[in-house]
Amino acid sequence: MTIYTHQSENINKTWFLMAGFFIFVIFIAWAFSWVYGNPSILFFGVIFSVVMNVASYWYSDKLVLAMSHAKPIDFKENPELYRIVENLSITAGLPMPKLYLVDEAQPNAFATGRDPEHGVVAVTSGILKILDKEELTGVLAHEMSHIGNRDMLVSTMAVVLVGFVSLVSDFFLRSMFWGRGSEDHDHRVQGFLVIFGIALAILAPIIASLIRLAVSRKREFLADASGALLTRYPEALASALEKISANPSPMSTANHATAHLYISNPFKGKGATSFLTKLFMTHPPIEERVKILRGMNSSS
Repeated sequence: MTIYTHQSENINKTWFLMAGFFIFVIFIAWAFSWVYGNPSILFFGVIFSVVMNVASYWYSDKLVLAMSHAKPIDFKENPELYRIVENLSITAGLPMPKLYLVDEAQPNAFATGRDPEHGVVAVTSGILKILDKEELTGVLAHEMSHIGNRDMLVSTMAVVLVGFVSLVSDFFLRSMFWGRGSEDHDHRVQGFLVIFGIALAILAPIIASLIRLAVSRKREFLADASGALLTRYPEALASALEKISANPSPMSTANHATAHLYISNPFKGKGATSFLTKLFMTHPPIEERVKILRGMNSSS
């Protein structure tokens, strides 16, 4: 796979997620319009789906930053970080992304934004403390590669869709206790909501995980390789990944909607080794990534 085919795949995945979300919302709206005998509910569903798709395209990066409690960093606050990213931007031929800081002890980082012109790179305070300059450069080159490979749009939009699926599941569970209209109609509504609510409660975590997994694990391998080529020093990123994975600090702002954005799985000490977590992992094993990077180093 080349960077160009990966970019094309990401564009296709973005359209797939948007279309899937549209169909999902329309189906729910149609089901409600049928149960309540009110066609206007379907009309509302169409409008809502269109608005959510547009909003997720334009504002999903802002939502991710808000969910992560990220704060902007300027040159005066961390000139070294700013210069590293600036140099990488020039080398990669990319616009300078905005820089953000997440005040977390866990060493981690992520990139977001709908395109390179609106790119964002966020780092935790923990990663600035444990990595030396070369290792930090390797991590930032990895995140800049996500921007160059156009991973961010599909990854960031997945955050909105995963969150929406979870909200719909919760809504249906609560709706099982509601009732309106005549007794017969009320029984019909209640029966529908009970069945649909239970089904969604079971399927929502699986649907959410499948949406996240639509953002292929291959993106991490490609970003590792692209970042290593950008710095011409694969060992720096390999060493950084080892330090990141060895650090036991938990992340209080970590959640399943945004976990796939980070360079390393943020769920340390939060059931990260459970069977279901391993089954739906959005990151390839650190050991495998390090092995490939050191293989690049030895072959160069």
